[in-house]
Amino acid sequence: MAPPRGGGSDAAAGEAIAAPVDQQQRPVSSILIIIAMQTEATPLVNKFQLKEDLDSVFPKGAPWVRYYGTYKDLQINLVWPGKDSTLGVDCVGTVSAALVAYAAVQALKPDLIINAGTAGGFKAKGAGVGDVYLISGVAFHDRRIPIPVFDLYGVGSRKPCSTPNVAKDLNLKVGKLSTGDSLDMSPQDEASITANNAVVKDMEGAAVAYVAEMLQVPAIFIKAVTDIVDGDKPTAEEFLQNLAAVTAALDASVTQVIDYINGKCVCEL
Repeated sequence: MAPPRGGGSDAAAGEAIAAPVDQQQRPVSSILIIIAMQTEATPLVNKFQLKEDLDSVFPKGAPWVRYYGTYKDLQINLVWPGKDSTLGVDCVGTVSAALVAYAAVQALKPDLIINAGTAGGFKAKGAGVGDVYLISGVAFHDRRIPIPVFDLYGVGSRKPCSTPNVAKDLNLKVGKLSTGDSLDMSPQDEASITANNAVVKDMEGAAVAYVAEMLQVPAIFIKAVTDIVDGDKPTAEEFLQNLAAVTAALDASVTQVIDYINGKCVCEL
């Protein structure tokens, strides 16, 4: 027997990702957590005592992994894109993030998406290793299309679900996120990230935001800083050095946010 499966087009740049009005006014009952790496996912799977779905809701051959369970009054589904079948590494990046987000929303019909994960931070914007940010805006920094209007499409600016009470009551830092498919930062990427006014950069967030807006599911983004992009240490080295400790900080913040959401409507967040 299969375990329970939980209960458009581009809008103008910067429009918030929001649910239909009737959905915003009833308590959230189903949360979909989308996370990129197994290392990031495991603490949350353990925290919420989630079970792996061995009778997958996803297409045959897809490496995507789903965990599910009930926490307080919430049905929680956590998905991550799994491992590359050839190389055995986590399927990071925008393509896998968009695919698994689309498939999970279609199969699980969540009330709310939480995209949680690690990110690089900018000390020039006040970020430090271990800081956790509630994201106020997302955009791409590596989709350069220098043609009128296509340039705006490439940047893909979007606002997550409005969460002023979450930020205030949990005392979370707030900042903008820029997304691209490279761990390093080219001069062109740097210019775009600066234009996006981003405090942190990742490899998935804006892709998840695109799908959330298309399917009209409110989404929030929680990112923990593993490395300082404009610092002195090599990005890859610092990322790997801090991943385990920062993942623990991410786990704690995601748990706080989910505890806060329990029993509330989207419009109360």
